Amino acid sequence: MSLVSGEAVEFDIRFARLGSRTLALLIDIMAQLGLAFLLWVAFSIVVGIFGSFGAADQALVFALLTILLVLVFIGYPAVLETLTGGRTLGKLAMGLRVVRDDGGPIRFRHALTRALVATALEWPGLLLVPVTWLASLWIMLVNPQGKRLGDLMAGTIVIHERTPASWGWVPAMPPPLAGWAQMLDLTGLDDELALAVRHYLARNREIREPARSRLGFSLASEVATATTPPAPAGTPGWAYLAAVLAERNRRSVRRLTQARAATATVWPELAREVQHTGWVLPPPVTAAVPTPGSGTPPAAPPAR
Repeated sequence: MSLVSGEAVEFDIRFARLGSRTLALLIDIMAQLGLAFLLWVAFSIVVGIFGSFGAADQALVFALLTILLVLVFIGYPAVLETLTGGRTLGKLAMGLRVVRDDGGPIRFRHALTRALVATALEWPGLLLVPVTWLASLWIMLVNPQGKRLGDLMAGTIVIHERTPASWGWVPAMPPPLAGWAQMLDLTGLDDELALAVRHYLARNREIREPARSRLGFSLASEVATATTPPAPAGTPGWAYLAAVLAERNRRSVRRLTQARAATATVWPELAREVQHTGWVLPPPVTAAVPTPGSGTPPAAPPAR
């Protein structure tokens, strides 16, 4: 899903859902139990120093117990989320982070509001338990951003910071253009333009006509300016872009493989060849390769 930041910049994020947040909570509960044990030992030492248990000592024990609960259930999440930019130990382990609704970092007031609401209504819950537990679970399930009660009150969301490790998609080389692509001079094709072409080819099925053809024509024009020789006459726009990108990737893989082979005596595991799998079916880019003097991109064929 997308999020618009305070600077009006739109970016894709992954909202944390019930499963990952529950695991993070379990880790935090274990950390809170450990913190409570250490504080109780310290408080017991303090009580022992003041002598036998009398009326005053019982009042002291009650006060220390109250302080312990506040530190464990409110201080632990509020302080950690403030100091670490929205992370507790559980969130850090699960790759989660609390941010504002606009994507900015939270402040102490956000963390404190979340902690107070969680302590009173969610975990451990002081009011109308287990009704508030069920209400919080229901809100997290139906909220499109996976928010809990504390998030709604504080104006925050919890997001995934980590993304699954995977190879970037690379288009397959159109067989008729394989020989021509080997002669390409790609020195003028920078990383930014190559990345734009890759994103376009990977997502152009989501773009409607005529915007798809206009964007494909624009990218093909930039690529044609940055590379030589020109494509064979009549080459479809999708095939031209796919061939250039596939050839660029092939050369990058070859250089990487040669570098790994050169260092195989030191790091044998680095000598393994990198492989990519491209799409067998080409994306439906209808624009032809731009030629000198061409104007607007050719119209897409009528839908069948």
